[in-house]
This record gives sequence, structure tokens and C-alpha cells, in this order.
Amino acid sequence: MEPVLLTIIIGAALLLFVTRWVPIEVTAVAIIAALAFTGILAPAEALQGFSSTATITVAAMFVLSAGLTRTGALEFLKQGLADYCRLGLRRLLLLFAVIVPFSSAFMNNTPVVVLMIPIIMSICRTDEVRPSKLFIPISYLSILGGTCTLIGTGTNILIDDLFRKAGGSGFSMFDFTSFGAVYLFVGATAIILLAPRLLPERISVSAFLSHQRSATFVTELIIEAESALVGRPVAEIFAKSNSVKLLELIRNEEIHLARQAANLTLAPDDALLVEGSPQEISAFLSSAGAELASVIEDEQRVPMKTVQYKLVEAVVLPDSSFVGRRVSQLGLNRLYGVKVMAVQRRGRQHRYQLRAMRLREGDILLLQADDHGLAAMRETGAVLIVEGVEETVHRHGKMPLAIVIMGGVVVSASLFGAPLAIAALFGAGLMIATRCLRMDEALRSFDLTTLLLLAGTIPLGVAMLKTGLADMVVEPLIGVVDLSRPWILISLLYILTALLTSFLSNQAAAVLLVPIAYRLAIETSIDPRPLMMAVAFGASASFATPIGYQTNLIVMGPGGYRFSDYLRLGLPLTLILWIVVTLLIPVFFPLRALP
Repeated sequence: MEPVLLTIIIGAALLLFVTRWVPIEVTAVAIIAALAFTGILAPAEALQGFSSTATITVAAMFVLSAGLTRTGALEFLKQGLADYCRLGLRRLLLLFAVIVPFSSAFMNNTPVVVLMIPIIMSICRTDEVRPSKLFIPISYLSILGGTCTLIGTGTNILIDDLFRKAGGSGFSMFDFTSFGAVYLFVGATAIILLAPRLLPERISVSAFLSHQRSATFVTELIIEAESALVGRPVAEIFAKSNSVKLLELIRNEEIHLARQAANLTLAPDDALLVEGSPQEISAFLSSAGAELASVIEDEQRVPMKTVQYKLVEAVVLPDSSFVGRRVSQLGLNRLYGVKVMAVQRRGRQHRYQLRAMRLREGDILLLQADDHGLAAMRETGAVLIVEGVEETVHRHGKMPLAIVIMGGVVVSASLFGAPLAIAALFGAGLMIATRCLRMDEALRSFDLTTLLLLAGTIPLGVAMLKTGLADMVVEPLIGVVDLSRPWILISLLYILTALLTSFLSNQAAAVLLVPIAYRLAIETSIDPRPLMMAVAFGASASFATPIGYQTNLIVMGPGGYRFSDYLRLGLPLTLILWIVVTLLIPVFFPLRALP
């Protein structure tokens, strides 16, 4: 009976993870409650995810990464790239392929990518490179770099913990590095060769907004039904002689950048994002029969009062306190004087019913505010304001200390055998004690979605082993797979994990497949480490969709991407790396028989 109940729980959890009908955090907590209430696990067993070394280590790594970021330890990226901003697209990608993976191997991927966004925007303003050619590659390179060490991604830490709980030997700090370096090299080479050809030529609104001249402003206009512009071609209205420049046209939530909109004719209720001086915009409004768009001021929608504010895009970060809250509940106007004009989600721009809209990670807020309000909002850490690299304030005096602390964690865990959870906790405490990071900043660094997901899914893996469900899945597989060629198991585990992580999350995919991989190894009498490696690298192979990995969602807005753009590069990259894993994991981790 217990395996049946557990199958139902897993099926319901998978459905909720894919559909996002309820927040991921709610699903994670529901898993814990379901395992305890059904008696599949004792209450202490169901709650063990909160005290798991994986959860503790990942939480400590969030603090360590925040300490490095806050002290400016990655400032060398900004300074080094400033000298090479005119290298051309492929040379830029080659440079990023060196810098980004190295940083991601020892830090959480999210702050690395967040730091790179304004740098890339600056490069795209000084060089003839479209942001859409760079942002997906940056996300993918950070994912590849994270696979090279135990602490490079929380998924590796989780798999190590699950492997040990199942009775395996676990992994050390650099067990992933030898194969990970080859995996990174092949993946980075594929990205450098394929990205310029496969990714679209597209520019996001952020690229326009961050390049505003001091004498001009960007605002949104609405075409009224009686406007003289209705039915006229966009190219004719915004000819080069026109002082007002069109940046974007929004129709029925579909976004058309200026070049794409040139062949359209204007229709009632079209929204136009335009750039010009206040006088030029005012004259255009009078002659065109258009009006300024309305904005959301907390609980109410009001007419826009002035165009003389900055217009910026803000990305809702994965660990943001905004996630799951309605726009009207944020109090942005009351707290910071910030007004919401629109919300962009997965390539569609929403302008109506915004007050009731619940925000998700990766959403793009189109905001109107002054410099003071934007600075105050940026300090909350809830959003990434897509502007220039000069906006962030660092504690540069603490940078050497932060680097030493992080280095100490790596050295103590890899060379002196200190448990990684203890070393990371000690390092996180030192970051706060030495004031590299304030306590409130340390608390804000926690990605509660990730931590709750770990706490909720870890007992699911334990339950699969305890109830025998993993054995029940393994038995028919043994009858189908040719055991004289166990490398087939590696190939199947990798691609199955990669498919699951593209639509669920990397942690959920790992938790489901680690018990199965371990039982497969035991039943076939081979070393489980190669199979664990296949699951580990497959769980990080979230290249085909923006859903499975946080950094893919973060770059969607700044890069101006659609859902299908991830398939263009992600699908061939996944297939190439599948071949690499199938052929080379048995070389680096031989499929030896168990003694």
C-alpha cells in the first residue's frame, strides 16, 4: 500500500511543479505533510530535510556568495571587460567562457549572472552586439561552470547528500572537476560556434532604456479610438524626421520592437513606448490624438502625471520577497515613489488587471521613478534594476577578507577533510562577524524557494528507498537494458534527468532519480559513482527551456527572449553533451564491478 500512496504523492507533486498552480514552496511543504500524515515516514523522518547537510550547506553557500558579491570580489569582471568591449561577438563569447564558468564553480550561479547583466548592457551600447546574442550563452556558461565542483551548484551538494544517505561514499570537492572540465570545454565550444548563428537578432527594451540621453525621456502612450493615427503605417508616422522615436509597440500583450512594428498599421488601444524630450512628446500627444498611459500607484490606477521620470525595467529575482505577492500589495509608490506601468512575463506584456496580478520569479516590471526611488528599491535586493554597472555600491575594503574566507572554506573541505557543511557554516559566520555582510543582507541572500524545495524533496528520496518504490522501478529496467553494456544506463539516466529538470527543477529531478540510480547500481553489481555522475550532470543540463534553471528565467527579459529561443541553442547543446556524457563518463569513472 505504501508504494501506491507514495506514487500518488510523487505524481501530484510533479503535476504541481510543472503547472505552478500553487507556489513551489507550498508544494514542498505539502510533500512533507503528505509523507507524515500517510505514515510513509515518521514525523522526524519527514522533517529531516530541514536538518539535512545539503540544506544547511546550500544555505551557507548563499551567504558566502552574497559576501563575495557585496564586497565587490567580482569587480574584476567589470574592469577587465571594459578593455575588451570591442572584440566582436565570438571573441566576447570566448572571454565570457573563461570568466563566467570559473566564477560559477565557486559561487552560486545567480549572483554571477545578475552581475553580468548590466555589464553586458554596457558592452552592447558600445559595440554592435545584440543583447539576445549574449544573455542565453551567459546563463548556459554559468550552468556549465557550476558542474565543475561540489559547491558549484546546490544540485551537486544535494546529490552528494542523497548518495551518502543511501549508503554510498559521497563525493569530495573536486571529484567533479576532471570530467566537468571536458564537459565545460565541449559545451562552451558549442556555444561559441552555434550561438551567433542560432540565437535571434533581437534587442530588449532594457537596452534602449539604459541608453537614454539626459535631455530625453521614455514614456508609454495609448492610441485612442478617435486618433488620426489609426490605420496609418508605423513607418510613416515615425519617419527619421520625426523628433519622437518609437522603441516598442504593444498590441494584445504581444511585444513588437520598433523594427518589427515598421510594417504594422496603428490600431485603437495600441501602446507605444516612445523616446523624446518633454516638449516633443507633448507636441506628439496633441497632434496624434494619443494620451499618456495610466500607472499603478499601489491600490489604484491613475493617469501618468509627467514624463520627466526614469523608465526602467526591473527583473524579479528568484529569492525576491515580491514572488507570490500581488502588485497592489508591494507598496512601491508609498515606500519608494515607484509606479508600475506594465509587467512582462515570458515575452508577453500585461498592462491590464495588474493590481491583482501575482508576481513570479523572472517577471519584468516596467517602472517609472526618480533616481532616489530606484536607489532605495535596489537596496531591497528584491529586483535587479537593469541599468549601468556604476549603480551598485560595494565594500571594497572587505574584499580581500571575503576572498580569504571563501578560499578557507574550499581548502578546509578539500585538503583537510573538514565536512563541507561545517566549513561552509563557519565561513558564513565569519562573513557576518567580519562585517563583509550585514545580518539583514545575509538573511536576504537566502533563496527560500530553493531551501524549502530541498527540505521537501529530500524526504521524498528517502521514502522511495524505504518503501521499496525505487526497487520496483529498477526491476523492469534491468529486464530491458542490456547489462553487458552498462554505459547504456549512464546514457539513459543523463537524458531522463535532463528532460525532467527542463520542466521541473534540478533538485526535484535529482531527488527522484538518485534512489533509482543507486538501486540500479546495486542490482547490477557496478560502482554507483558513474551513475550518480550521470544524474548530477543531467540535473544541471537545463538548456532547452527557461523553466528549470533560475538564471535562464533571469536573462529572459533583458535578452528580449521568447520561450522558443531557448530551444534554438539549448536543444543541440543538450544532444551534444548527451553524447559526451555517454562516451566519457565511463572513461573518467570506470564501470567497475562491486567487490
